[in-house]
Amino acid sequence: MATHSPAAQRTIHVAHSPDADDAFMFWPLASGKIDTGSRRYVHELSDIETLNRRALRGELEVSAVSLHAYAYLAERYALLAHGASIGDRYGPRLVARERPPADPRAALAGRRVAVPGELTTAFLVLRLLQPAVAYVVVPFDEIEDYVAAGKADAGLLIHEGQLTHSDRGLELWVDLGEWWHRETGLPLPLGGNVVRRDLGAPLMREIARDLKASIEYALAHRAEALAHARQFSRGLDAARTDQFVEMYVNAFTVDYGAVGRRAVAELLRRGAAAGFLPRPVDLTFVGGDG
Repeated sequence: MATHSPAAQRTIHVAHSPDADDAFMFWPLASGKIDTGSRRYVHELSDIETLNRRALRGELEVSAVSLHAYAYLAERYALLAHGASIGDRYGPRLVARERPPADPRAALAGRRVAVPGELTTAFLVLRLLQPAVAYVVVPFDEIEDYVAAGKADAGLLIHEGQLTHSDRGLELWVDLGEWWHRETGLPLPLGGNVVRRDLGAPLMREIARDLKASIEYALAHRAEALAHARQFSRGLDAARTDQFVEMYVNAFTVDYGAVGRRAVAELLRRGAAAGFLPRPVDLTFVGGDG
């Protein structure tokens, strides 16, 4: 691996969620498995809603964000073409203690739903499903207990909660990824990575190349990457960790591609048309292929 003098290094702060899928894809970058030239990455971990808020303040050069939040960030950040979390006919899950009604959408009107943050994509899609929903913001890893305790009528689960809710006796009402696919015929784009535009086009492209190389290395060394990711799986066993990583580190993660880009555009178009976003969003994707 090439070495570079400290004086020539450029330090880049990159933040992502402490979740198995992010841990899997960022492991090669964080552990020096790929040559990043003169770029030295300092990694920070935080929940996605906190990262959304930090990105609003422009604190980090590179960050994972909700694609809902990107509508408020597009002037300052560009989307990296690599590292997306996209669910193909699956996504955040709306669960409750009660058995699912015949028409969950109608039943949600006026119901109190625990959500993981107002800038999460899950929240945006919930409002597209049922604009009249009431909600309370609860940390994402407390929502299952919050609903089970009767503090909300339903809960919107992201991350590993999508796989564990039945262990708590909670019933699935709506899989938002399935609903979105029925509505649009597209996969549901949930999160992506952004790079601050003031870094300049050449450095932005180099960062994109590094991130793509990290994802490709992790997929090529799956067993090692999974062993690292299991440290961040919050109670999932090895099989469920593997299942969760496979759900959200896929071909769309390597590159959005035409379908992924169309899905992001459609999500933000619908959000703006419904009045849930401040304005239409001009999408810019920065790829690592030149």
